Amino acid sequence: MKTLLLKNASVILPSHQAGDLSVLIENGKIIEVSSKDKKLKADEEIDISDTTLFAGFIDLHIHGAVGVDTNAADADGLHKVARFLARNGVTAWLPTLVPDSEENYLRAIEAIDELMTTQHEREPAAQVLGVHYEGPFVNQAQCGALRPEFFKTFARGDELKTLPRLKNRNAAHLITLAPEIEGGVELVGELVKQGWIVSIGHTRATVDVLERAREAGAQHLTHFMNAMSPLHHRAPGPIGWGLINDDVTCDVIADGVHVDPLMLKLLLRAKSPARVSLISDAVAPAGLGDGEYKIWGETISVINGRTSNERGSIAGSVITMRDAVRLMLSLGVAAEDVARMAASNPARLLDIAQDYGSIEAGKRADLTALDDEGNVRLTLVGGRIAFNGL
Repeated sequence: MKTLLLKNASVILPSHQAGDLSVLIENGKIIEVSSKDKKLKADEEIDISDTTLFAGFIDLHIHGAVGVDTNAADADGLHKVARFLARNGVTAWLPTLVPDSEENYLRAIEAIDELMTTQHEREPAAQVLGVHYEGPFVNQAQCGALRPEFFKTFARGDELKTLPRLKNRNAAHLITLAPEIEGGVELVGELVKQGWIVSIGHTRATVDVLERAREAGAQHLTHFMNAMSPLHHRAPGPIGWGLINDDVTCDVIADGVHVDPLMLKLLLRAKSPARVSLISDAVAPAGLGDGEYKIWGETISVINGRTSNERGSIAGSVITMRDAVRLMLSLGVAAEDVARMAASNPARLLDIAQDYGSIEAGKRADLTALDDEGNVRLTLVGGRIAFNGL
C-alpha cells in the first residue's frame, strides 16, 4: 500500500500545538506522528511548511452549498457539495434536511444512501456520515426559516414512521426537536431507544421540560442561542439551562451574524471549548456570493454574506466551517481549542471519536492544512488528496 508523508508540519495535537513534525499515512490512516529528526520514509512526500495541520473539520449541520439543496439533491448533487466542502477543509458532514413532505424526505434519504454507498469510488470529497433532520418535531413559535406546514407532534406515538432511515448500518441519525411539543419528552425516549442522537432546538421549552428531556436522553442543543427563547432573568429557558449544565453540549453558528462575537466569547467562558461544536448551517447559496435564490419554496436574499427570507428571518448561513474556524481564531481562541470545536467534539457527539476528530496514530487521515490567513492549502480524506492548493 502506498505511503504518504507530510513533512515540516505544525500540527494541532489533541492537547497542544507542536512544530516541525512529520505525519506518516498508510491505507487511509495515520501511522505515526513524530519529530522531523526521525527519518521517516514514504512513497510520496509533501512539504507543508508555513501551514498548520488540523484534523479535518466535521460539519454536523449543513443544508447545501454551490446551488445544491440537500432536500432536493440527487447523489451527484450531494457529491458536488462534498467536493466544495473538501476545498474548504471539511472532511465529513451530515446533510441536513428541513421539514418537508414524506415523499421528499424519502427521495432525499435515497440520495444520501446512494452517495454513502458510492462515495469511496468517487473523486475524493468530504464523506457523508449520515443525516441530520432539523425538525419536523419543533415549535411553531420558533420556526426560524423552517416551514411550519410540515411540523409534527408526537400525539399519536407513531409519527416516527414518516421519517425514513438510512440503510447504511453505520450511518449516524441526528435529529433536532423541541421537547415541549405534544408528546415531546416521550419522543426523545423513543428516538434514543432507536439509536438516534437527539438535540434540542427551535424550542421554547421551560427548564422543567428540558430536565425531563435530558433524563430521556437529549443532551445537546442545536445552533445555540438561535431559534430558541431568549435568556431572561426570571425565565432562563434553553439558554440558561444550556449554560449552567456541564453535561449538556451545544453547537453554534460562528459567522458573526447569528451570534455576536462577544456572545461567542461568553459561551466559551461558560461552557468551555470542550462542550461546544462549530457548525455552518449553510444553505444552497453558500459559495455563490450575494444575490436572490429560490429555496424551500421562497426567495432567500444574500446581502453582504447575511441571509434573509421573505419573513425577514435569518435563513441559515453562507459560511463554511473554515470561516467559522477563522473567526474563532481571530477572537484569540487557541488553535487546539478551535480544533476541538471543529473536529473532535462533533466526532464525540456522533460517537465516532475512536476513528475521527484528532491527529493521532491509528485514526483516519482526515486532515486539513491552513495557512496563516486561514486559507485551506491541503485537504486529505481517508489519506486521499481531496484538495491541493500548495
